[in-house]
Amino acid sequence: MLARHSFIELDALGRAGALLDPGSLRVLAGPFDRLESPWLEPQGITPQADDGTVVARGTVDGRPVVVAAIEQGFLGGGTGEVSGAKISQALLLAAADSRAGTPTAAVILFETGGVRLQEANLGLNAVAEICSAVLDLRSHAPVIGVVAGTVGSFGGMSIAAGLCTRLIVTPQARIGLNGPAVIEQEGGLDEFDSRDHTLIWAVDGGGQRHATGLADSLVPDDSNLLRATVVDAIDAGVPEPGRHRSERLDVLASRLAVYDPADAPSPGDLPALWGGSYEPVPTSGRPAVAQAADPPTTRGRTWMRALSGSATVEPVIPSVLSATTANARYLAVVPDPDNRFYRAREGQVGLTESLALAQAVRDLVEADRGAEHKRAIVAVVDLPSQAYGRYEEMAGLHQAMAATTDAYHAARVAGHPVVAVVVGKALSGGFLTHGLQANQILALDDPGVEIHAMHQAAAARITLRTVDELNELAKTITPMSYDVEDWAKLGFCDGLLTVANADDPTQDDVETVSAAIEDAVQRARVGPRDLSYRLDSDAAVSTRNASRRVREVLAQQWNPAS
Repeated sequence: MLARHSFIELDALGRAGALLDPGSLRVLAGPFDRLESPWLEPQGITPQADDGTVVARGTVDGRPVVVAAIEQGFLGGGTGEVSGAKISQALLLAAADSRAGTPTAAVILFETGGVRLQEANLGLNAVAEICSAVLDLRSHAPVIGVVAGTVGSFGGMSIAAGLCTRLIVTPQARIGLNGPAVIEQEGGLDEFDSRDHTLIWAVDGGGQRHATGLADSLVPDDSNLLRATVVDAIDAGVPEPGRHRSERLDVLASRLAVYDPADAPSPGDLPALWGGSYEPVPTSGRPAVAQAADPPTTRGRTWMRALSGSATVEPVIPSVLSATTANARYLAVVPDPDNRFYRAREGQVGLTESLALAQAVRDLVEADRGAEHKRAIVAVVDLPSQAYGRYEEMAGLHQAMAATTDAYHAARVAGHPVVAVVVGKALSGGFLTHGLQANQILALDDPGVEIHAMHQAAAARITLRTVDELNELAKTITPMSYDVEDWAKLGFCDGLLTVANADDPTQDDVETVSAAIEDAVQRARVGPRDLSYRLDSDAAVSTRNASRRVREVLAQQWNPAS
């Protein structure tokens, strides 16, 4: 009997080596390049010389491949500025080679808790850039995701996993947008008991994700079997356009039509309800839900009406508003007190919100297909986060959010200027989904504007600090700050706008923001269609030197000296 060679027991470098052809592995931007996070040591955290991510070039069955392996033993595999830049830049270089005639596949080994909260806003943007880079490569060469264990894949990085060409899991894998402990913190013990291991594996486990079509292959923890499955996935090549899971809005719509938290399905019901393949399921449709007679007044709703002028503001669904003018489509997520997904009633981005946003964006792209002048998409952003709920995780919130991310990226690369205007809160996965894929990002310079990877109370609990300690650190660790002026210093802000009244804007306020949007649209029309511009601003030059250095080193080492 042959001995099993555990993949899970290997570190990141060992996992990369187990997948690549023997003798072909070449580490890029490795420990001797000393690409460490500059943000950890001031917090009393010892940095790691490769920032917990191994990037290796080599071959798989003779085909050129780059592997990005996240080290689960360093800060829970959290994605920060340097580690995120390593992954996104490796994917972009593979895309460049593929476009030049040398198809170069990528394998991402996900062992991550999501954004590294010690680098908060830089980590959040890094995840957005990784998602964009996955999509940039995916149309030219396969991007294979592998989730093995022991950390699993959580947070925004699971959106990236949902964008992969194929996703391979082991029975020990776990995949979700929100971890069980975070859901319990936000929703209480009745929403999710993080001590209930049976529940965790029933919801997030690799077997369940495969049984419901959210992962393509379920493979035992064996290095040889995982390598063989990766070989098959690369050999399968690039699917036809429209066939990626994150493009299949028809499947997502049909699944949500027969999925009702009021009817309390159990995780075990889902394989029979949806089937194991990611294809539409029979449905008679769900009756339309009427807009609440007196919906809550929020900044998102107020600015949506103000900025869209005389255009009619219509609900795509009650929690997603749309207004279309001759030059733009405006979209906003707003509270819906009657939302059937009760964890998304306060304006969070949940399952149905993700689908509605993706459909509205895709519809505009299709309507303007062939048009010389592509209409802009303006994301009005005022949202408290993603939905923290058991039923959202059961259904695969990460995959629904991947559909929205994919749609915004597709619009951007098709030539639609995408502008995000942050008028209130822009937190966590909600902002990743609705805002961070924009060509240009504007924000009101107002105390009520809050942009961050997680709200303060939760961030304090997860980092084992008090809110006061976080605020003290934020005075010197810029990416941890909740102050919009500090966020603007990181290089993501294309306009910090002063208004007299952010809650009840004057006509002058509306004209100021509208003019800024028009300027941003024009910049987007002549600027790059990827997210590379975020390193070009004066602010990025002074705060994101580490990101720049990563990209320089990887570019220099990508092709070996002859």
